[in-house]
Amino acid sequence: MNIFFLFFIIVSFAAYLYNKAKEFRSTLPIQRKWYKAKAGVALGIFVILFGLNTCVVNPTVVGFLIAAVFILVGGVKAFSSYKRVRHEGRFVKEEYELNK
Repeated sequence: MNIFFLFFIIVSFAAYLYNKAKEFRSTLPIQRKWYKAKAGVALGIFVILFGLNTCVVNPTVVGFLIAAVFILVGGVKAFSSYKRVRHEGRFVKEEYELNK
């Protein structure tokens, strides 16, 4: 079970780094915000998985409390960033077409 969480933690962190690099390389403002929001979703998923892994590794009351904080913070970050991805994703193609 721990290897499962470890694999997805690494994948979500790699997705975060990928989207952050795309954000810095982008020249269009809406596209930058879109990549920033996508990186936020990956970061939120990373924190959620880290909290779930804490439950598996350290099954004590303190471990569960720490995991609950991580899961709550990660869920809020992922949800708010997902809403931004959906909103800004509508304008990315339009902005690209205008700035050809």
